[in-house]
Amino acid sequence: MIESTTFLTDIGKIRSHNEDNGGIFSTDVGTLAVVADGMGGHSAGDVASRIATEVLEAEWQAVSNELTASEAETFLQNAFKHVNDAIYHYAKEHPECEGMGTTAIAALCTQEYTTVAHVGDSRAYVFDDKQLKQVTHDHSLVAELVRTGQISEEEADHHPRKNVVLRALGTEEQVKIDSYTLQSDLIRVLMICSDGLSNKLKTSELQVEVEREDELSAIAKSLVARANDRGGEDNISIALVRFDREIGE
Repeated sequence: MIESTTFLTDIGKIRSHNEDNGGIFSTDVGTLAVVADGMGGHSAGDVASRIATEVLEAEWQAVSNELTASEAETFLQNAFKHVNDAIYHYAKEHPECEGMGTTAIAALCTQEYTTVAHVGDSRAYVFDDKQLKQVTHDHSLVAELVRTGQISEEEADHHPRKNVVLRALGTEEQVKIDSYTLQSDLIRVLMICSDGLSNKLKTSELQVEVEREDELSAIAKSLVARANDRGGEDNISIALVRFDREIGE
């Protein structure tokens, strides 16, 4: 079972508006956590992330029967495609939003499994009571350069094109969506976040917060504060889900 959840978004210290969106949506079937990081400027990035969140929530609220893990992956894949279509066509109908898009990550959490789908560089991490691990692979230029051995992970941290994403929702008619399914009994805390957090704190620093047996809302606030203390150049969003049973039971 899920013990507690929290979602927090923050404008940061530099930006004039918040292009992030998201939320946590619980039903009798399970819990859907969403983080969307919009792009496209003042008139568009926040629109794209809002559409993503609204479409994902609406699709989830329409699910009335329990899903198998395989069905959950299919559901998220289809929901993300619907998000892509919605944003793409909205931009076509509103010239002021041309070129807008959003990264997005969603985690569908049940007692048996947790299924994650994502596009872009928003991330999912899992804490198993011992170690926090990143379970998604960034769809970004820098991540691709690291994967192909052209730069090191240390060089990636300070690369001038660190913010370039290779996939986003709404920028093209078709999009490839990655999805993963994990056993929920191997998870103590699931964290999904925008790059406004993951760009500022190393995994070991994130773990220091996530492993605390404190209220999730307090942990989220502390994580946001730490990212802002490091400069807060970007919007910061985080969703946390804590599972209440002992790992491996």
